Amino acid sequence: MYIVKAEEKQVKTIVGMSVRAFETDVSVGGTKGDCPPGYDSAEWHKQMARAGHLYQAMTGKDIVGAAVIFSDETKNTVYIGRIFIDSVYHRKGYGIRLMECIEKNYPFAEEFDLDTPSWNVRTKAFYEKLGYQIVKKEDGFVFYRKTRK
Repeated sequence: MYIVKAEEKQVKTIVGMSVRAFETDVSVGGTKGDCPPGYDSAEWHKQMARAGHLYQAMTGKDIVGAAVIFSDETKNTVYIGRIFIDSVYHRKGYGIRLMECIEKNYPFAEEFDLDTPSWNVRTKAFYEKLGYQIVKKEDGFVFYRKTRK
């Protein structure tokens, strides 16, 4: 797996994947419609692509998911705003590989930060398995950080 910056022409495919991925959250504690802002919006994803923050997760020539990433080389940090794998690829290790690709893609980063809704038991176990540690809980979210040694 590898990641590349998404272009606007991939947005329709990526939005479909986002909808399928986030709508599965009802099985891990969410309620119907309890999805991240813009998860189903082509315009939001186009804005992220134009700004250089939207990446597509690739295996060969196939898009299997995406990520929204904000890096700050001046602070040696990366904020992972969102990751998702198309639901047809769930439970096959793609999420782990996507996170590994993100970390590898930013060798300057000393810290990776992200957050997830506190009700989402799937993401809690997933991020902790990857070495992310809780730094705070606030307003229904759990904030995680992974520090490189």
